[in-house]
Amino acid sequence: MREVIHTNQAPAPVGPYNQAIAATGKMVFVAGQIPLDPVSGEIVGTGDVAAQTQQAIANLTAILTAAGATLESVVKTSVFLKDMNDFAAMNAVYAQHFAEETAPARACVEVARLPKDVLVEIECIAVIDA
Repeated sequence: MREVIHTNQAPAPVGPYNQAIAATGKMVFVAGQIPLDPVSGEIVGTGDVAAQTQQAIANLTAILTAAGATLESVVKTSVFLKDMNDFAAMNAVYAQHFAEETAPARACVEVARLPKDVLVEIECIAVIDA
């Protein structure tokens, strides 16, 4: 279903992600998730990127579960940060959910503004056995 691709001919990952993931099966494209509590509709962890990252990943997990996938099924993530100075805090929470050896490929960028002025948004692509 998913295979980690690694070559010494390109730079090694510097965090909990891999250079590439090869995947076969049914693809699931999960829209960007911000730290909204699904019950209250309120932003979680105002001003705390770690708490916001935790909630964004919880939201991803819920959607993946509904699709028949898991975080282990994820082949690619994109992380959008309001401030790249929050990278280490976000990355620490992210690493709790994605083991370095099997982590998906990832992009992380700083953006000018996110919905509802949150600090982080995360989207992903996962694969389910066909």
